[in-house]
Amino acid sequence: MKILAISDHELPNLYNPVIAERFKDVRLILGCGDMAIYYLEYIVSMLNQPLYYVNGNHAPAVEISEEYTRTYPQGGYDLHRRALRDPSTGLLLAGIEGSLRYNEGKHQFSQDEMWWMVRALVPRLWLNYIFYKRFLDILVTHAPPWKIHDQEDLPHRGIRAFNWLIRTFQPAYHVHGHIHIYRQDTPRVTRVGRTKVVNACGYQVIEI
Repeated sequence: MKILAISDHELPNLYNPVIAERFKDVRLILGCGDMAIYYLEYIVSMLNQPLYYVNGNHAPAVEISEEYTRTYPQGGYDLHRRALRDPSTGLLLAGIEGSLRYNEGKHQFSQDEMWWMVRALVPRLWLNYIFYKRFLDILVTHAPPWKIHDQEDLPHRGIRAFNWLIRTFQPAYHVHGHIHIYRQDTPRVTRVGRTKVVNACGYQVIEI
């Protein structure tokens, strides 16, 4: 099963009709934040597959009229602080949006707030285990885990609670964005126990 994970950069080769042929075997789309709503909606409409997403620390909105601004992509499911089962694939998904707080912008949190949100997922993960004999297949976040793919500056530091979650519940994948890649030798995939941590900046195709 192929999954298209996207984050941060809006790429011409995805915002293009050829996407329908190039990614025709993709069964699921994961959005890891900081992408325009129109971009997400275009990909969903061309691939006709479900989108599960979290917001980044920069979450653009679409102004529909003077009275109404839309802050979500149509046809997508917001995973923030939720654990869901995709009915078409049976995959168990959970997500946390945003980054560490570095100014007063939206979708920014302290390490303690991230811990609180991660722990709030635990009851649902145990329900997954009761019903499906596994806790979680894919964790979707904007920020990376602590000291895995992250950087030293405050906005791009990793989240300590994510390390605990992936070591405790061992999803097959933790897919994140937020860390831009400018060098070919920058690692995109790091294994932590049974979990592959994947930086989806731009896009990555995951086979599960």
